[in-house]
Amino acid sequence: MCRLLGYVARRPTSVVEVLGQEHFDAFTALTAVHGDGWGMAWWDPDSPTVRSVTSAGSAIHDLAYSRLAGQRLGRAGIVHLRWATPGLAVSPQNTHPFVDGGYAFAHNGHIAPLGSLEGLLTREARATLRGDTDSERYFRFVMQCIAERGDDTEGLRQALGVLTSEFPEASLNALLMTPAQMFGVHINSQASVPIKGLRNLFPSEEEIPYRHTEDYFAMDYRSTPDATHVISSGIDPEGWTPVPEDTAAMVDLGSLEVTRLDLPGRR
Repeated sequence: MCRLLGYVARRPTSVVEVLGQEHFDAFTALTAVHGDGWGMAWWDPDSPTVRSVTSAGSAIHDLAYSRLAGQRLGRAGIVHLRWATPGLAVSPQNTHPFVDGGYAFAHNGHIAPLGSLEGLLTREARATLRGDTDSERYFRFVMQCIAERGDDTEGLRQALGVLTSEFPEASLNALLMTPAQMFGVHINSQASVPIKGLRNLFPSEEEIPYRHTEDYFAMDYRSTPDATHVISSGIDPEGWTPVPEDTAAMVDLGSLEVTRLDLPGRR
């Protein structure tokens, strides 16, 4: 279970500029829950590649996190704060975003059973796995479907259709950055909020971070003339628009236009 931030801008921007200092500090403070690692991935403005940095440490204690967050790394990027699913190791191999060529992916949720998810992968896809998370297997299944369809949007639609059918109680919330688009997947209508885990972390429910007890899986976006941002719950939503349930928001990396990806049989 994790926190997500994605951005697409007309010019290279920093994560601090995306949120503003106050909301960036509030986002980083969510490491009170999501302190099992962090990662950033971004399009390098000087080459057609995705670059990434990940750490298994807590972002709030890592100087590399604050240093990178203040740099104008690129026009599009993903930030991930991890809360490890019980039983899965806190390790570099399990830290998001996962990157492959021009693609980066970060997940907020849990898909079980893990063996059934891995069973959807081809032998070639399984050979690329480095860690033991459901999230990495989710990413590899998406990449597998994209390769099969020869199209990012249709491949993602195919993958989500299979996963919602096979794992209806999973949260598939995720950010997928491709060479042309940023997808904010908001599929979690039957997923359970990890309320027990949250209560175990804090002396009282009043101390649990904002929107975590009821809107844990919420996802919002906002558009300005110069940028479009997508974020999971945890900071003040004023000025943000909810991503409809069981859909994905698609942001064009060139035009910044936001459109909606519906799944077969869901509206």
